[in-house]
Amino acid sequence: MTTIDKASTVPGPRGPQDDGGPLLEVRDLHVEFSTRDGVAKAVNGVNYTVSAGETLAVLGESGSGKSVTAQAIMGILDMPPGRIPKGEIFFRGQDMLKMSNDERRKIRGQKIAMIFQDALSSLNPVLSVGYQLGEMFRVHQGLSKKEAKAKAIELMDRVKIPAASARVNDYPHQFSGGMRQRIMIAMALALEPDLIIADEPTTALDVTVQAQVMDLLAELQREYNMGLILITHDLGVVADVADKIAVMYAGRIVETAPVHELYKRPAHPYTKGLLESIPRLDQKGSELYAIKGLPPNLTRIPSGCAFNPRCPQAQDVCRTDIPALIPVTERDGGELPGRGSACHFWKETIHG
Repeated sequence: MTTIDKASTVPGPRGPQDDGGPLLEVRDLHVEFSTRDGVAKAVNGVNYTVSAGETLAVLGESGSGKSVTAQAIMGILDMPPGRIPKGEIFFRGQDMLKMSNDERRKIRGQKIAMIFQDALSSLNPVLSVGYQLGEMFRVHQGLSKKEAKAKAIELMDRVKIPAASARVNDYPHQFSGGMRQRIMIAMALALEPDLIIADEPTTALDVTVQAQVMDLLAELQREYNMGLILITHDLGVVADVADKIAVMYAGRIVETAPVHELYKRPAHPYTKGLLESIPRLDQKGSELYAIKGLPPNLTRIPSGCAFNPRCPQAQDVCRTDIPALIPVTERDGGELPGRGSACHFWKETIHG
């Protein structure tokens, strides 16, 4: 990764990674929390990879384990009550779960950065945005206040905040929601990370601003060749941005697919239900579909497939056996690269 010295400007495009392997690989990750009601199993055996220049969208309802997985990757889980009983998280071939706190701190922010979903609560209300952006350079690179302020203005320009030099001393409450989210993106970009995790980056923004934020993320990713993990519950947000999708339910990945394949032919009843819940212009006046029931209590996850109490296709085997995430194929057995489903009846779901 290119290092920014005191004489440099905001980092420019980066070439492909040297080793050709994935930037990040999560293997069989488990995360649980001790609560008064028992142990909540928030993440139950998650596996995925992200390469340079690639966007992985992680989809699912609230409580599916999307954000907890991201917090485990970043090393910002509250432990206790949280703990990671099992799993590995490799960044450029090194298992971060075996690193010391000092080693993790060198990766966090500099090599892996995170954009949080609520920009207003993530920014300090009593410090100017320029001071907060400049802090990255003062702490990590030893720049003076004047130099750090100049860097902050460059970053604000880069994320298309109008009149950046005039607004660098403004406070978070003086910016709109969309502009605050751009500041969070600038903060994540400050040290030129290899990977950015964007946790619900368009929450509470109107549709046009959502599109602007997503276009900006996609543009910056192409320019810097970063890996991007996009966490969301909104399938409409990821259609034009993601390369591949992992759908999570009750702490497990229940389906994986290239983005357009998943929209065209879902292979899990939960994914199918999410897609059918999206309002469509050609169904004006008809009742909007909704998945029945609620996500499970993570202290009492149903036996078998966790989705079985809500699934219209559930049969006896679904209530006793946990389905593994297995490759999905065409009717004739032909390979469908990147596709997987954790459903006993995936063939009926994808092929009818």
